[in-house]
Amino acid sequence: MPWIEPPNWARLPIAECGEPLIPVPVGPPTGIRIHPLYYEAGMPGATAEVRLRSGVVERLKAAAATLAPHSLALVVFDGYRPLAVQQYLHDTCAADIRREQPHLTDDELIAAVRQFVAAPNSDPACPPPHRTGGAVDVYLVDAATGVELPMGTAADEAVAASATRSFEEAADPDSRRFRDNRRRLFHAMIGAGFTNYYNEWWHFDYGNQRWANVALSAKAVYGIPLDEK
Repeated sequence: MPWIEPPNWARLPIAECGEPLIPVPVGPPTGIRIHPLYYEAGMPGATAEVRLRSGVVERLKAAAATLAPHSLALVVFDGYRPLAVQQYLHDTCAADIRREQPHLTDDELIAAVRQFVAAPNSDPACPPPHRTGGAVDVYLVDAATGVELPMGTAADEAVAASATRSFEEAADPDSRRFRDNRRRLFHAMIGAGFTNYYNEWWHFDYGNQRWANVALSAKAVYGIPLDEK
């Protein structure tokens, strides 16, 4: 899998397969837990239920099964994302970056935002990855205690160190632990058919245009879900 994506994933065509959005199942049989981070933060439009395409859920189960023998559980904190939530995240990220880096030009600001938040585009030919139900954000916990494994940054933290490979050249013990934990998550998810967004260790795709771009597929199979509500 390439670490740097080919440019412009939105150029790829979508052949919508019609798979439904379903709630992510949780509990011991699946090895999956949910943590609706945006709902708990009171984000407008966010819900307590996390939904994904049915094919993505099956792949999550496969990834979780490879982690279970190591006493780890997979926590899903975001999946299908309505356009209103995408807009809110985009605007909030832009405001945070503008406040921290007021010298940026408008073009530089947009480029900085795009590292962490896709454009809240309403065009069905190039929907944001999360709106397709084919993008999922995850982290790992100790299955017995529920304690989150340290990854070097918080899940969803918009900083340079969140890039998946940030600790690959690690020398000190703490950094090596972050590297090893990221590798555990990465290999479980890639082994289940996902691709990873290289700027975010927690973000994985299947079926959407970003997945097709990284997997070098000619087309995506997930666009805007037919049962979007």
